Amino acid sequence: MLDINYIRQNPNEVSDMLRNRQLASEEPKLHQLLDLDRERKELVQRSDEQKALRNKVSKEVADIKKSGQGSADDLILRMKSVSEEISGMDTRLSQLEEEIENILLALPNKLSPSVPVGKSAAENEIFGEPVTFDHHLDFPVKNHLELGKSLGILDFERGAKVSGAGFPAYIGKGARLERALINFMLDMHTENHGYTEVFPPFFVNRESLRGTGQWPKFADQVYYMQEDDLYAIPTAEVPVTNLHRGEMLENKALPISYAAYSACFRREAGSYGKDTRGFLRVHQFNKVEMVKFTRPDASYEALEQIRKHAEAILIALKIPYRVLLLCSGDISANATKCYDIEVWSPAEEKYLEASSCSNFEDYQARRANIRFKPDGKSKPEFVHTLNGSGLATSRLMVSLLEHYQTADGNITVPDVLRHYTRFDEITAP
Repeated sequence: MLDINYIRQNPNEVSDMLRNRQLASEEPKLHQLLDLDRERKELVQRSDEQKALRNKVSKEVADIKKSGQGSADDLILRMKSVSEEISGMDTRLSQLEEEIENILLALPNKLSPSVPVGKSAAENEIFGEPVTFDHHLDFPVKNHLELGKSLGILDFERGAKVSGAGFPAYIGKGARLERALINFMLDMHTENHGYTEVFPPFFVNRESLRGTGQWPKFADQVYYMQEDDLYAIPTAEVPVTNLHRGEMLENKALPISYAAYSACFRREAGSYGKDTRGFLRVHQFNKVEMVKFTRPDASYEALEQIRKHAEAILIALKIPYRVLLLCSGDISANATKCYDIEVWSPAEEKYLEASSCSNFEDYQARRANIRFKPDGKSKPEFVHTLNGSGLATSRLMVSLLEHYQTADGNITVPDVLRHYTRFDEITAP
């Protein structure tokens, strides 16, 4: 969340940020926050004054009783009234702090100056040149659903029977290809890019969702198990970032880089009617996530590294893609800057998002209380956190199957995956 001191000192910047994010309707919350903060400061000052008075008079009462001269009854009666006033102020302070925190948790992050101002995804900027590979698709291409069915490697119907729509089943060589993708990406990030592998829990508590910003704003997107008060993770970003929740990290240990595979679970509430066929929108999918903890002065360099590491996967697989720099009206609430990496689907004839790489600066670290000391004598500072999909397999699988199909309806396995699949081609059974 944002630092309340930053908001106090820069209310106009926060207002501009809300408008640039197309959230002008949230500005009354900002004004309410500042009003509550002023009331809190005044109440704290008044409470401190009354508590100082109570301490002073309590000492006077003790002195009178010790000396045995005179009566302290009037002072005691007066202090009873003061104590009741202090109790009332403490109750109100507790209410104010809760109201302030609730608004802070709901406010989005600041934006990097390098983020283009725009109203919607239509105004995202293409970053660099789209990357292409010639796959010689000089025949009528099939989409991933047709290929998956004809080759017997994907079964959306039986997945829906078992769980419901949006829960795919991988069969035979399809399952092996999915596993190969995951292992290839983990190996690439750990062996070539310097990440430490993590295999995280797939269920987290509410404090973990709060730490990364999914709670309370996006709580309706997460699957919840009421009996255990646990949530199915929407991304490995949540458990991996929270590994260091409440910790003071060593300066010399930064940056910390983790790569983690997980299944991801998303309700996708309100998204029906938007690219719902097959892998285009699912409730369960697999993803390899990159997470970094850095010093504040190194986080934007780290963002470029994460983006390049995600791109390296697509270059190795020879999957055509482009990179978008998200505009202010399309970027997520938690991020200060974000790149989306989209793969080309020849059957859909459009780009599909397969990765999102974001810098959160200290927005998550402040929520999760993840700090470091620049040196032994300095005050603790919040680290900057970043993450990037490296990559999500569902839409990557769409592009892979469609680009590597042959004229006779088979699939040629990309060279870099054959070590993992132990086969070169997928043919009809």
